[in-house]
Amino acid sequence: MTLLNTILDYNEQFVEEKAYEQYRTTKFPDKRLVILTCMDTRLVELLPKSMNIKNGDVKIVKNAGAILTHPFGSIMRSLLVAVYELQADEVIVIGHHDCGMSAIDSHKMVDKMKERGISEDTLGTLNYSGIDLHDWLKGFDSVQESVAHSVDMIKNHPLMDKKTPVHGLVIDPATGKLDLVVDGY
Repeated sequence: MTLLNTILDYNEQFVEEKAYEQYRTTKFPDKRLVILTCMDTRLVELLPKSMNIKNGDVKIVKNAGAILTHPFGSIMRSLLVAVYELQADEVIVIGHHDCGMSAIDSHKMVDKMKERGISEDTLGTLNYSGIDLHDWLKGFDSVQESVAHSVDMIKNHPLMDKKTPVHGLVIDPATGKLDLVVDGY
């Protein structure tokens, strides 16, 4: 049985038993907050528990490293939608210690792409199109600096409401301890 089949079998039971009822809520965050955080597996349950967040309390946007790389990319669009359409009044960027993006080696990653069949022609086309893969794939040296940079980009975005507080935190994925990087008030 494949992983997908296992998931679908479980889901069928979940729906039949109406286990979803305990998770019912609206699309509007009760705590009027949107969080940008990392997709790290250690944070899936730890982050909400460490912040006293339950289903329905917040909007959570995730990507590799909680990094806002483009002012008009999908992450920023999601944050703006949360603020203007979904009643989020505050934004928190949460990075974490021991993040994979702090140790990423773009050259090794490109080598892995090649091992899985991405051709030199494809890489060359991207390069000739002005895409610097190594710049695009780079991570960060300091999680605190990365969080502060993302906070700054959000706070100073031309479409962000200037009255919206934008905070920055770093979480320890072993203990859940939060450290303040930027107090947006």
